[in-house]
Amino acid sequence: MANGQNHQNGNKKEIRKFLFVGWESLSGDLAWHIKKEGHEVKMYIKNEGMEKDKDVYDGFLEKISDWKEHVTWADVVVFDDVGFGKEADALRQQGKAVVGGSEYTDRLEENREFGQSEMKRLGMLTLPSFDFDNYDKALEFIKNNPGRYVYKPSGFVPSDWKGLLFIGKEEDGNDLYEVLQQNKAVISNKIKQFQLQKFVSGVEVGMSAFFNGRDFITPILIAFEHKRLFPGELGPMTGEMGTSMFWTEPNKLFRETTGKMLEDLRKSGYVGYIDINCIVNGRGIYPLEFTCRFGYPTISIQQEGVISEWGELLYAMGNHLPFDLKTKRGFQIGVVCVTPPFPYDDPSEMELYKDLSILFKKPNLDGIHIGDIKVIDNIWRVAGTSGYILIVTGQGTTMEEARKQAYSRLDNIILLNMIYRTDIGATWAEDSDKLQTWGYLY
Repeated sequence: MANGQNHQNGNKKEIRKFLFVGWESLSGDLAWHIKKEGHEVKMYIKNEGMEKDKDVYDGFLEKISDWKEHVTWADVVVFDDVGFGKEADALRQQGKAVVGGSEYTDRLEENREFGQSEMKRLGMLTLPSFDFDNYDKALEFIKNNPGRYVYKPSGFVPSDWKGLLFIGKEEDGNDLYEVLQQNKAVISNKIKQFQLQKFVSGVEVGMSAFFNGRDFITPILIAFEHKRLFPGELGPMTGEMGTSMFWTEPNKLFRETTGKMLEDLRKSGYVGYIDINCIVNGRGIYPLEFTCRFGYPTISIQQEGVISEWGELLYAMGNHLPFDLKTKRGFQIGVVCVTPPFPYDDPSEMELYKDLSILFKKPNLDGIHIGDIKVIDNIWRVAGTSGYILIVTGQGTTMEEARKQAYSRLDNIILLNMIYRTDIGATWAEDSDKLQTWGYLY
């Protein structure tokens, strides 16, 4: 693991130029944070050309219409999503400092079958999974192989369809069979490739780290995502409604999953953030899927626990330099605040919320991170079409302290029909007992 000294340029802070490139409005909060550190930042969002994200980040960031025209200007190019691997590899070969993306890591995330095969090759304990591009064949498979399965979209699909995941509850798989049978005509239009994965019960946990192209930067992150819209894991799947996390030196969870990727990440030239989401129980650690990019809202919640400057971290990563990442002890949580139509795409519903003000009872923005919003005459307003508005974070020496801080900050926000989960981090006492009993936190 990397344990070198923090990259320094003497005592004088150097102003860097960062070019953020993405399909959607995802990494604006990180870009804004780096801008506030004193660096120059430009952002390209492809969705802007389709009007969906046209006004997102107005007043916060400088947005551009062609990212390739600004590559020479940038000290660091940051790709914030999968699908840019080919471009990232080419720029690195030209000697450019790039964070995010490689053809290999794109494939790990987008192609579940390939991702699972790589996990298996490296000795991880994978669950049986079966890939399909035909819904009738999948229905026939369930009929001939009764059992509990999880339906997961595979391949490159729009972000709002990635959450169309169904966890079967019946031991014979009949509930999943009925869902696919009744809805195949609808979902097959959007989701052409999908996977049925054998269900296993346990604690869902992610093991992740930043990677500088040569080595992992420590400490690493252990995180617990909450993906459904409502408390108690009810309602539709979303990208993520909140996460609890803590930083630690590499432990058994990391060593047996993400840590095994070291050599292959080096070979691929990847630079960026990598996470493997797993189900853990007393019988083993079962990796489910890769995230080979920043996580959202994870990257905003990490800001609550990282003391080091983010501009310096990304610059060091992009230039393959070791970095002494300074983090707070204890726990961090983040709560996503949304309005309708989230998590759905409904332009008519969004018209009701577009341009609504986001107000604060007290002028305190500690722990407040931006989603799809803009600022006009110093007033924050709803922008874009997603309804994904803010991420509110908290920190504490215990998970309960972190929860109290985050939710007290939430109470300071005034936004019409704001929706958020009230139970982020609430299961930590039970989950930590299980993980310690199973011996995974050492």
